[in-house]
Amino acid sequence: MAELNTPAAGVPVLDAATLAKDFPLLSREIHGRPITYLDSAASSQRPTAVLDAMREYDETTHANVHRGVYTIAEEATRRFEAARTSVGRFIGAPDPGREVVFTKNATEALNLVAHTWGRTHLGQGDVVVLTEMEHHANIVPWHMLAAEVGIVLRWIPIDDTGRLVLDDLDGILDGAKLLGLTCMSNVLGTLNPVADLAEAAHRAGAVVLADACQSVPHLPTDVTELGVDFLAFSAHKMLGPTGIGVLWGREELLAEMPPFLGGGEMILDVRKDGFTPNDIPWRFEAGTPPITEAIGLGAAVDYLEAVGMDAVRAHEIALTAYALEALDARFGDGIRIFGPAEPEARGGVLSFALGDVHPHDISQILDEYGVCVRAGHHCAKPLMRRLGVNATARASFALYNDEHDVDTLVVALDAARKFFA
Repeated sequence: MAELNTPAAGVPVLDAATLAKDFPLLSREIHGRPITYLDSAASSQRPTAVLDAMREYDETTHANVHRGVYTIAEEATRRFEAARTSVGRFIGAPDPGREVVFTKNATEALNLVAHTWGRTHLGQGDVVVLTEMEHHANIVPWHMLAAEVGIVLRWIPIDDTGRLVLDDLDGILDGAKLLGLTCMSNVLGTLNPVADLAEAAHRAGAVVLADACQSVPHLPTDVTELGVDFLAFSAHKMLGPTGIGVLWGREELLAEMPPFLGGGEMILDVRKDGFTPNDIPWRFEAGTPPITEAIGLGAAVDYLEAVGMDAVRAHEIALTAYALEALDARFGDGIRIFGPAEPEARGGVLSFALGDVHPHDISQILDEYGVCVRAGHHCAKPLMRRLGVNATARASFALYNDEHDVDTLVVALDAARKFFA
């Protein structure tokens, strides 16, 4: 097989084998074999730097934020808000301290937009445009709003290569109030032309909400360059902890949106006859926030920045190319890989069908070889129906994977094929 491609001039070469040593779980054995973790699209592993940052905070600083005036409470607040600013800078937010809202995950972030901005601006007959490749988290909230106020959903279709069909984009967007789209499909790996779509949506008078769960961990992100109005992503897919997600929104939009949940922290004043909401972003963060998790997310951002997102992207393009070639060489027409054939047009997500073998059977056989892949509909049932399948198996890469992991996957898949022959 071909060696990994050389990154573009000026982009550092990423040493995945060395980076993997930073991730304690990757030293584990499964069924007597070294673990080969290929499910980072679901949840990535966490480096020691993230685990240590969370433990150090819990052991030395933990107190509730925005409340106490004693030393460790003020330290906790400073560290929590510093994490917010770090995350905002990581995605190019113009005002990172005000435009980043911490949520419990990206699903909550998307729901926040649907149920605050949506309830304020959408009514009977208003159009929301989505794509056929959306995760349920960017579909179900709009169905709920449709049932509640009567909005209408339109869909941008995909073609057989897993790309959006944009021939009638202006017609689909005509009269639309919002476009919701994924930056990168969690099934197909397709990288969508978000900036172009955002420009077209704005011409039509629509606001743009982007699901960036799969893109933020794997390639450089700048919300200004993307041209979107809202961007949602999760920490646990970008080397951080579970229990915290991010909603970035343009300041002028966030400032006019009502609170999402009611309670402590999201208020300036409460009276018997009403309340006054807090300023942004805190008006959207009712109750005690995920403080330790924010510290962990900040450490994950630091880790990714130290590696360099250009290097991460170059590595994953090369590794995806290697995997596509290896799978084709071993299985040929016996394997169907969904999504674009060009590595540059996709992220490191490979959903596939291996002959007639059920994806769950594939996953179980691969587990015997220590290989972790996802099997199922990947929270994208409309897309599964478009592809004509009930489920797929999915291998997904991160910066700690290398060609040896791909070779192990190929060997294990060959064993699964022979077992079910």
